[in-house]
Amino acid sequence: MTAPAEETDRAAFARQWAEWHTAHERVLAAPHGFLAITSLRWLDATPTRFPDAPGAWSTTEEGVVVELDDGEELALDGQALRGRHVFGVIPERDGLFPTAGDAVVEVAKRGGHDILRPRHPDNDLLRDFTGTPAYDPDPRWVRTGRFLPFDAPRPTTVGAVVEGLQHVYDAPGEVEFELDGTTHRLTAFNGRAPGSLLVLFTDATSGVTTYAANRSLSLAAPDADGRVLVDFNRAANLPCAYTDLATCPLPPAGNRLPVAVEAGEKTPTSPTHAAPALP
Repeated sequence: MTAPAEETDRAAFARQWAEWHTAHERVLAAPHGFLAITSLRWLDATPTRFPDAPGAWSTTEEGVVVELDDGEELALDGQALRGRHVFGVIPERDGLFPTAGDAVVEVAKRGGHDILRPRHPDNDLLRDFTGTPAYDPDPRWVRTGRFLPFDAPRPTTVGAVVEGLQHVYDAPGEVEFELDGTTHRLTAFNGRAPGSLLVLFTDATSGVTTYAANRSLSLAAPDADGRVLVDFNRAANLPCAYTDLATCPLPPAGNRLPVAVEAGEKTPTSPTHAAPALP
């Protein structure tokens, strides 16, 4: 007997969602992904050594500097780094990833502060990761929305999961859509791909079945008529849902939905690290 078209479509929908979720988990659990981070260090002018990275690290007018002792070595872009090395001034939300043996030492800037985040593939958090729970995919949570561009991108300051830290993003516009007959609008940021969008939000499930601080939704670029596909089944956790060693942004003011979006990823196992406070 041939399956009804609706059942076939739902099976294909579920399969496509499972492929997306598997790919998302694979990135998270990569050998040098966020689950491999062993510490978060806020650098200052004093050269300081840390147990999970070689060298003494500081931030100066030249940018981030490491001073490596005899026998210590890093590698970056195929070149060995020895002695004193200046990484230069790192742009906001950018980073470099020199290696030290089987580890990666992330050197980055977040909220105007230079940070160090070593990543070790044998980290307990990565080793013990068993996956992220999620709601069963359901087509009812897929909406066709509209992108409403601002006249010019609006610099938007948001908080972070690290107390005292702020992030500033250019918001190109808002995404409008309907849920259960009610129209909602959410501020959108630029996504990774050209023209794509990223929405950070919370809803009535936040802190109940989903991570309290935020979830993210990646949207493909709007079509010529401004239409965008809003699929809440692909609402994903940010790294801060898994580790306290992340600096994830909080949603913009107004990006809290009053409805329970029972779709997408749920709260994972509680983080096992405690991040140092912002100096």
